[in-house]
Amino acid sequence: MAKTNKVLTEAEWLIIEAVWEHEPCAAPMVQEALEKKKGWSYSTVKTMMDRMVEKGLLKTKRIRNLILYRSAITQSQARTGEVMRTLKCAFNGALTPMMQFLLDSKDLCEEDLKQLEKQIKSRRKKTRGKK
Repeated sequence: MAKTNKVLTEAEWLIIEAVWEHEPCAAPMVQEALEKKKGWSYSTVKTMMDRMVEKGLLKTKRIRNLILYRSAITQSQARTGEVMRTLKCAFNGALTPMMQFLLDSKDLCEEDLKQLEKQIKSRRKKTRGKK
């Protein structure tokens, strides 16, 4: 699996989340899972899934007349792509202003703050070990 970060559209997020939940799965299963949320027809979902295959987001396996879809990217890759896009577009690639914005705009409980501090300390140890 490629390590590149993929940026998904809102519609692609809906589809890939359904695929992650049901994989391997056929397009009708995905269409059924999204029918109540979006009201998309089978042909719309199938077209979008085929385009996602072309983009390297999904992969297929044919079993006689059945085409099964699997994700070609992990949830981590998709999330990383989304966060990196936001970082680049909204904060000109600067991480500190983005983190400050998140800290200021969200009510964090004491436990959240402790977890963040723990993660920062852990990251510092890893960074020092690389020098």
